[in-house]
Amino acid sequence: MNNHKTVSKYSIGMGDRFAHQGKAQLQAVATARTLGIEVTPTWNKSNREHTIIGTEPASVLAEAQAAVAALGWQGDYYIDADHINLGTVDRFISPSNFFTIDVADYTGKPATPESTAAFITAHQHLVGNLAIEGIAAPLSITEDLLQSTAAKFLWPMQEAGRIYRHIAAHKDAASFITEVSVDETDLPQTPAELLIILAMIAAEGIPAQTIAPKFTGRFNKGVEYVGNLPQFEKEFDEDLCVIAHAIRHFGLPAGLKLSVHSGSDKFSLYPIINRLIKKHDAGIHLKTAGTNWLEELIGLAESGHEGLTIAKEVYAKALPRAEELIKPYAPVVDIDPAKLPTIAEVNDWNATQYADALRHDQSNPAYNLHFRQFLHVAFKIAAEMGTRYTDALKANEAIIAKNVTSNLLDRHLKPLLG
Repeated sequence: MNNHKTVSKYSIGMGDRFAHQGKAQLQAVATARTLGIEVTPTWNKSNREHTIIGTEPASVLAEAQAAVAALGWQGDYYIDADHINLGTVDRFISPSNFFTIDVADYTGKPATPESTAAFITAHQHLVGNLAIEGIAAPLSITEDLLQSTAAKFLWPMQEAGRIYRHIAAHKDAASFITEVSVDETDLPQTPAELLIILAMIAAEGIPAQTIAPKFTGRFNKGVEYVGNLPQFEKEFDEDLCVIAHAIRHFGLPAGLKLSVHSGSDKFSLYPIINRLIKKHDAGIHLKTAGTNWLEELIGLAESGHEGLTIAKEVYAKALPRAEELIKPYAPVVDIDPAKLPTIAEVNDWNATQYADALRHDQSNPAYNLHFRQFLHVAFKIAAEMGTRYTDALKANEAIIAKNVTSNLLDRHLKPLLG
């Protein structure tokens, strides 16, 4: 697995629904560098988001290139084909140099009996009490666990291999980074299951640079983590140990690191992650999804006049279409309709009231996490406004950029990596 692009130790995924905040996002990363925080910017946008907005993957590369040129950025940067599969990858191959392979739709579908038997036979050495450096108790891997993990994940990892080889057939394997995502499953993977999954990835010859497991707790879009913090810390710590073991014993890339999906606004987790990656001298990739779109709405509201009118209109048009807008994101939002303000209430808000309800500041009694989650998934409404919305972004660039940069730098990069 020597023919692959090497991922940087620390990287951050930065979603940008409307491709107007690249410069503001990169400014946060550039400022972090002056503070001693070396992190590689990664612009990510999924096929679903392109489809909803009506954009093409090449637009993400164009946005990144414009930001890099404007700021004179000299470092590396990535363009992430986010959550692609074999049916969607082709349009991303040319502009992307980072591919998040998502095989959630195949989880639980069995591989052929022959390939399952071959995998289990080849990995009998994992059965038993396996000592992993850094984990106090040996991992207990029974024959039943090996078989049940193969039943759930072998076919998806074989599909990941097919996707990787398809990309590599059309693009120099040394020019892109491969991430494998198993976060969109029903249950968190145990350390033992993660080890078996990594053995599958190695068997497929995938030079995975990052792995995105599912952790305990709720990782809802754009809001705080909901779950047991000590349990998350234990899982994260043990997963880092498992990855180090897999690198040594399975021949996976030395830079293989954990990736945290829907990682934006998980403020309670950043001190834990910071402490553990330093303890293990490990890397991290944090994918922050599309929360910059919310910073745009906050900036528009704060600008007053037409900007505030547009921000209110987005909500007024979105609320009657709540079921349609929430459906694609239902697994990663928890919205109580009874706690959403009425259209009339929002229309009566001034700029400060709108911004306070939307901005993720849990110390502010006006903050409404249901309002925030709902607007997070309502970007389709702004897309339907066309140039009226994007012209407002241009007209209010300064105030929006201030929000975007501050949110990414002060609330994400500093606590995560500082």
